[in-house]
Amino acid sequence: MAFYRDKYDVIVIGGALAGMSCAMKLASEGKSVLILERHNLPGGVAASFVRSGVEMEATLHEMMSIGPEDHPLFMRKYLEEMGAVIDWLRVPEAYTLVSEEDGIDIELHAGKNPDGTWIAADEIERQYPGTKKEVNGLLDLCERVYQSVVYLNDHSMSKLQMLRHHEALVKTAGYSAKEVIDETTDLPAAVKKILSAYWIYVGQPMNTLPFTIYAFLMGDYMSGGSYVARGFSYEMACAMADACFKKGVQIEYGQEVEKILVRDHTAYGVRTKRGDEIHADYIACGPYPNAVFGKMIEPPSEVPEKAIRYANAMPLSVSCFSVVLMLDQKPEDLNIHSYSVFSSEIPMDTAAFFEEGKHLGNWSYLTTICLNYANPDAVMEGKTSLSITNLPLAECFDGVTADQYAKTKRRIASQMIDQVSKRLGVNLKDHIIDIEIETPVTIAHYTGAYRGSIYGYQHHMSNSIVARLEDAARDNDLIHHLIWCSSAQLAGDGMAVNINNGKIAAQIILAEMKEAA
Repeated sequence: MAFYRDKYDVIVIGGALAGMSCAMKLASEGKSVLILERHNLPGGVAASFVRSGVEMEATLHEMMSIGPEDHPLFMRKYLEEMGAVIDWLRVPEAYTLVSEEDGIDIELHAGKNPDGTWIAADEIERQYPGTKKEVNGLLDLCERVYQSVVYLNDHSMSKLQMLRHHEALVKTAGYSAKEVIDETTDLPAAVKKILSAYWIYVGQPMNTLPFTIYAFLMGDYMSGGSYVARGFSYEMACAMADACFKKGVQIEYGQEVEKILVRDHTAYGVRTKRGDEIHADYIACGPYPNAVFGKMIEPPSEVPEKAIRYANAMPLSVSCFSVVLMLDQKPEDLNIHSYSVFSSEIPMDTAAFFEEGKHLGNWSYLTTICLNYANPDAVMEGKTSLSITNLPLAECFDGVTADQYAKTKRRIASQMIDQVSKRLGVNLKDHIIDIEIETPVTIAHYTGAYRGSIYGYQHHMSNSIVARLEDAARDNDLIHHLIWCSSAQLAGDGMAVNINNGKIAAQIILAEMKEAA
């Protein structure tokens, strides 16, 4: 028997979240789909691992655009529509920001009061009197932009219609987050810093981060809150894989794609590392353009010169360095009282933090996540699951040789643990049961993501999501029928965005198929 069909409608390279999302959507429209995944598990970095018999969360934190079961937001709706049902748990707070140099120590919560004002605005008002009205106004603006982006995700309209019905999005699209906040508010510097804490989740300084991206993030997190899967990120990956199976998607694990076959500037199949040549009308591609145009297109003469220029001109966004700990006492006994804490050892300065991310260690801005407070049943009684994370640029590991790697990552992890220990007033090193260190190299090795990037390409003012939408047709037409399906697509700022990227890739393929029919 032949293991593969003679031909598929679509081959998806990579069984990560974007790839499975794309496959689910295509299969729901009756298309024949094959997913080829290099590992024996689905989900990419949306995974967990076991150390000493204890399951530990490997990915960055929470999902957005979920919402409660009785008031679902677009991501929960999409996943459930596709048949991927996940047991979501609401994260108790939005975030805590601690910056001793700025005199900031505040915990904010998502959601609104009965009168429509923001809970977070009340919490900021208590520490910074007279700011409530302006904070409410800024968060209202963010929510309007968020709602516009969600709507436009599934609808097309003229520029005049956009101006009429999505004025907030149109009027702020050409400005940075810093410009909009500075021009539309007269908030104290400390409050602006509080409202900038999430910048790390998009990996770009506030002065070059498009307001559209900032507003989407803040509008999403502060209105709908955030969620984690009861069964870790891997529950989400398994639910999506199961939904794919039920829709008839063929998923083959342990099958790494080495080459994308192209003829007359049109992709028509792939060749696996095992040597299988498999044909399809379309290829939905998880690997980044840098890797695809650099080594995967066969023959290489089919790579347009402008494709090489395009890939090399797109600076990579951040990667990830996480220290995942299992500690021998309860969070309260270790002076840990929040799920999500952003902390800075220097005055809050996102541009300075971004520059620090180009170098190895001594990072001033850290994100600390205590899983106990969002998913207490996932942690052994009397223990603490804690991760300490920074999102540096992948280039920080340039020049680190193989024999230096282990020592380097341990040195950085030790620094990060010491920083958090100092803030807590507890030496965490005295309480470690298990420890795992994840670096850009870990991600590059495990997923094959170019240089360990987790967020695709940088979202700066010269390459915002608005500009990418304008260039989408060009990007997908460098090689016909080769569609990007990963964080290297329109946006790459987290798991929900990647699931949406997969949906968008499917919609592009379906539209092209319909037009060609």
